[in-house]
Amino acid sequence: MQKILTFTIFLLTASLLSAQTDKITLSGTVSDEETGETLIGATVLIPASGEGTVTNEYGFYSLSVPQSDTTKTVVFSYIGFQKQEKTFTPNADQTINTALGTGVNLTEVVVKANSFEEQLNSTEMSVETVTTREAKLLPALLGESDILRTIQLKPGIPSGSEGSTGLFVRGGGSDQNLIELDEAIVYNPNHLFGFFSTFNTDAVKDLKLYKGGFPAEYGGRLSSVIDVKLKEGNNKKFSGQGGLGLISSRLTLEGPIVKEKASFMVSGRRTYVDIFTRQINKSNEDNPDANLIPDYSFYDLNAKVNYTLSDKDRVYISGYFGRDRFGFSNDFFNFSFDWGNVTGTARWNHVFNPRLFVNTTFTTSDYNYDIRNEITGFSFDIGSRIRDKTLKSDYYFNLDNQHTLRFGGAVTYHQFEVGRLKAGSDDGEVSFTAGQDYDGTEAAVYISDEWSPNKRLSVNGGIRISSFFNDGESFFNIEPRIASRYRLTEKMTLKASYARMNQYLHLVSSSGFALPTDVWYPSTAAVQPQSSDQIAGGFSLLLGKQFFLTNEYYYKRLDNQVDFIDGANLFANVDLEGDFAIGKGFAYGMEISIEKKEGKFTGWVGYTLARTRLGDFKTIDPLETFGQGSSYFSPRYDRRHDISVVGLYEINRRLSATASWVYGSGDLIWLPTGRFTLQDVSGADFQAVTPVYGDRNNVRLAPFHRLDVSLIIKFFPKWGESDLTLSAFNAYDRRNAFFVFLEPEFSTVDTGTGTSIEIPERVAAKQVSLFPVLPSATFNFKF
Repeated sequence: MQKILTFTIFLLTASLLSAQTDKITLSGTVSDEETGETLIGATVLIPASGEGTVTNEYGFYSLSVPQSDTTKTVVFSYIGFQKQEKTFTPNADQTINTALGTGVNLTEVVVKANSFEEQLNSTEMSVETVTTREAKLLPALLGESDILRTIQLKPGIPSGSEGSTGLFVRGGGSDQNLIELDEAIVYNPNHLFGFFSTFNTDAVKDLKLYKGGFPAEYGGRLSSVIDVKLKEGNNKKFSGQGGLGLISSRLTLEGPIVKEKASFMVSGRRTYVDIFTRQINKSNEDNPDANLIPDYSFYDLNAKVNYTLSDKDRVYISGYFGRDRFGFSNDFFNFSFDWGNVTGTARWNHVFNPRLFVNTTFTTSDYNYDIRNEITGFSFDIGSRIRDKTLKSDYYFNLDNQHTLRFGGAVTYHQFEVGRLKAGSDDGEVSFTAGQDYDGTEAAVYISDEWSPNKRLSVNGGIRISSFFNDGESFFNIEPRIASRYRLTEKMTLKASYARMNQYLHLVSSSGFALPTDVWYPSTAAVQPQSSDQIAGGFSLLLGKQFFLTNEYYYKRLDNQVDFIDGANLFANVDLEGDFAIGKGFAYGMEISIEKKEGKFTGWVGYTLARTRLGDFKTIDPLETFGQGSSYFSPRYDRRHDISVVGLYEINRRLSATASWVYGSGDLIWLPTGRFTLQDVSGADFQAVTPVYGDRNNVRLAPFHRLDVSLIIKFFPKWGESDLTLSAFNAYDRRNAFFVFLEPEFSTVDTGTGTSIEIPERVAAKQVSLFPVLPSATFNFKF
């Protein structure tokens, strides 16, 4: 791969040297004046000629300008910041680094800026973004602001269940999302069994989610890419922020190591529920009738440092450490269950020349879970683990204002420990070990070109060649990508895209929920890589000056989908493949949203109409059966209707009110269609009830809906800023179903021999709901 990249650089450099000499290149970075953070997607425009560009994900821009001795003006702008104008004479290549300030009156700046212009001009479609401001202001479960939960309020991204941060994008499973934190893969982005995400909003700089039209630099998953970037750290002055909530507290510190040259950021968060439960259990030690309360806690820590080596070189090192712990114990047994992620990123930005920029990254990722149970004289340990090491290089080459090339490659080495089990007695007489270990190498190279022949038309075409090697097996796939936009008018853009994706890792889950005990499994000769083909089309329309309408339609074909046979065993299974079934699927739908980002009242309304079907499953083991057979069925996460309404209103300088309302078709569940009872004819007290199942996921639960509200009271002490956030989750106490279980109801029958027996009369479905009205208060501060 390195030889291919070297040769590509040689060809592009030759193209650069032979390019027209009547143009010069204007390049540089755009940053935040207050913190030094680079700004992603800032606009760089030369008004006289209409030529312009935007900064990439590293804050870098490159723009070709006709050579002349006439002074020109370039304008830098970014939503929420004051525009800045600079003059230059385009008689030679120039570097202009710019820092934008928010100014005194932020509201006036926001009203003047048009935040939708970039969306109208970009070939990107099926993309959703949320700001940390939105995530912090919107109502949250128990007051814990969550940027991943906020993105679920966008069209086409329904959650898996009430209160869960699981993502099921355009008919895809929860394993089909590529989640990256500073370019390192996060395999389980959840705390508290999915009720909170691992991303501390205070530490996040930017989040971008792709639902389709995937750029060629992304691969390895079928349904979405969630790119989360951490803050770089304030290189101007020392600062901090944090919050005190009902179940956790958090603190973020950042500042310069060498002013305007090197900086750091460290952010931590921890729950303290376990502190109270331990005290309660300790006070009940002498009460044999008291129930034992389990201990639970989670923590996460983000850290990042960066150093500017020169005008052309900058290095970054960041890491994430997170863990959940759950357990309880007494004099006779000790049970513990913990899981977590560790990621690390080392990154180097280098500017070869005004047109060629490279980002080289090395990342590590480690996810594992461990369940331990110690009973007097005996213990067992169940666990699973996946570890990655990745080296990648991404090049950005501005050939001219009509062609922007991106190319690069990546290699990832995977290590899997699948379904590990250790059990034995304390004296060593009984000992048992089971499990499977695998490794595999995933590699890819790509190239894409953003071609803009005129101001109306822009096309981004690319190709990605991916591969996977595992235990003597090898897979190669070609993944074409294309996205286009046509500026029909100044206020309306038409867009279309096609993307083929391949996924070489499979999440083995025994439930419809994303649980820590789910196991990642590599592609093998029997379990082929999953693949998808998605086409999408739609339009974007600016209504007036403040409202932005987006309407998209999509169709996705899915191949080599993995499911379980009936009665499959997930834990400590030495032949896990034998319990797999491989099938196909398809999904299609429509998404529409209208958004307002400017003024005192902001928010959006989104609606999704969608359908997902899976079927044609074949078992790997010919002796096993898949009850559904070849017929198609809807997966649990198939949601026909999904609506979200979000509003944020700045009442005055000190008060803001926010609310969100969601509605969705109920989840699908698999319930038996009948039963038969075995009864001893002799009249003995023996009976067995056996359920009879029909098609999978044959019952849809009642629709769920929920209103969340909050009030933010701001304070302005001399040392900084603070606010008190009062919120109510599920404000009108809607009892949405979390899951349903079956409970037999019995009647007493006289046998005629002087005895009576109980026989099942009917089976009733009982609903379990998680959340009533949950009020919360959080104190946030910044200095």
